[in-house]
Parts: sequence; C-alpha cells; structure tokens
Amino acid sequence: MYSMKETCEKVGMSYQTLKFYCNQGLIPNVKRDKNNYRIFDDNNIGWIKSLSCLKKCGMSITEIKQYLDLCIMGKATIPERKVLLDLKRKKLIEELNQIQESIDFIDWKQGFYDDVLSGKTKYFSYLIHTENQS
Repeated sequence: MYSMKETCEKVGMSYQTLKFYCNQGLIPNVKRDKNNYRIFDDNNIGWIKSLSCLKKCGMSITEIKQYLDLCIMGKATIPERKVLLDLKRKKLIEELNQIQESIDFIDWKQGFYDDVLSGKTKYFSYLIHTENQS
C-alpha cells in the first residue's frame, strides 16, 4: 500500500492533481488507513498511469468518467471503449497532421532564409515591396 505522496512519486503526478482525481471519483476503490488517509495499491497505481495517458490524449474529465464507467461494467463494454478510443485516436492523428504541416512550413521557411543568406535565392516578401516584385 502506498500513501498519497508515494503514489505521486510512483506515477509522476502532483499531489493536487491526484487529490483532484480522487475527489472527482476518477480513481475507484481507493482505500483509507486507520487515520482516514487515502492509500493506494498496485491496481490503483496501474489505473492512475492509464488515467494520466488518457488525459495526455486530450480526454476531458467527462470523457474519462464515461470510459471509467464502461471499464467498471466489465468485458461486455470493450466494444464501446474501443469506439471511444478510436474517436480519440482519429482526433490525435488529425492534430498530429496539423502539427506536421506546421513543422514542414517552418522547415521550408528556414531553408528559404538559409538560401537567401547564402545568396542562392533572391529575397522576396509578401508583406513588403522588394526589388523582385512589381
């Protein structure tokens, strides 16, 4: 069994975040010690790590609660959970593609600037009149 502090260290989460998740009901089956302090077991640790991943995937608290509720219902809800995860995956792929487009633009622009500075390419701008533009 692990204290809040030990759990935070194990999962790489702040005390405030773990407490918030507990208060939101996102970590089921948390036990209490004789002093009424929360204590966590290895199953809790595994779920908290999964919870962190779901949050990093961009799931809202509401979506995580929905997913958690399905998990608690057992194996029969796996198809529904797969749908939720697939929707999130598609959104992440879309975001990844947008990020890649941004990176590609920056790489192109840096290459353009390198070519201008080396004299390989004449400078032009869409924002100011340069000698190459009429």
